[in-house]
Amino acid sequence: MEATSQELEAARKSILNRLKRLEGQIRGLQSMVEQDKDCEEILTQVMAAKSALDQVGLHIIRHAMHECLLDDEDQTRDELIDDALNVFLKYVNCVR
Repeated sequence: MEATSQELEAARKSILNRLKRLEGQIRGLQSMVEQDKDCEEILTQVMAAKSALDQVGLHIIRHAMHECLLDDEDQTRDELIDDALNVFLKYVNCVR
């Protein structure tokens, strides 16, 4: 089942919105450090930003699989599955 161009555009917008919120979180972290806030408060916000970035990565993987892998007619089904798993595993290993 292929994603429609409207679904792909909605996915792009969702990813961009998440990145913009993350940008705001990072600016907030910079302010916290400049204001010499409590280390535990800063670390809590670092963890929240890291989690948000991880979620962006997962959304990008999902988007890439819909847009790129499903539309590739030059590969067999098994090759597409292998490519999808490799992308996912590469990301998961980076997140650890």
